[in-house]
Amino acid sequence: MPLSEHEQRMLEQIESALYAEDPKFASTVRGGRLRSATGRRRLQAAALFAIGLFLLVAGIAAPIKLGDFPIISLVGFIVMFSAGVLLLIGGPRMNSQGARPGDANPTPGSGPAGRGKQRKQGGFSSRMEDRFRRRFEQDN
Repeated sequence: MPLSEHEQRMLEQIESALYAEDPKFASTVRGGRLRSATGRRRLQAAALFAIGLFLLVAGIAAPIKLGDFPIISLVGFIVMFSAGVLLLIGGPRMNSQGARPGDANPTPGSGPAGRGKQRKQGGFSSRMEDRFRRRFEQDN
């Protein structure tokens, strides 16, 4: 079920506040997702896959075997598998502001979290604390 516009804005605010307060933790949490591969990475993965395919076929035809097991074919399969992994997870990491996690000053207003007017740094946590205090005082 898709989020409403209000829920999306709230999620973006929470995400930008998390990056503002603890960028290291935020990049660590976000780093587990799969990323799209760049053109160069795709080319590398395709070349590695072709080498692995060649080794796989050559291992069957070559007389070099460990017992009855074609060891070169196993190496070829491992190379092909690593090419697939490289293609899936090898892209550059970007945070919600459109900058890499190691960048010191991401440009405000760029990326999905910076649409519209700029948000002040650290204001989110103080607003949340104020809301909590007001609710706590109302209950007592």
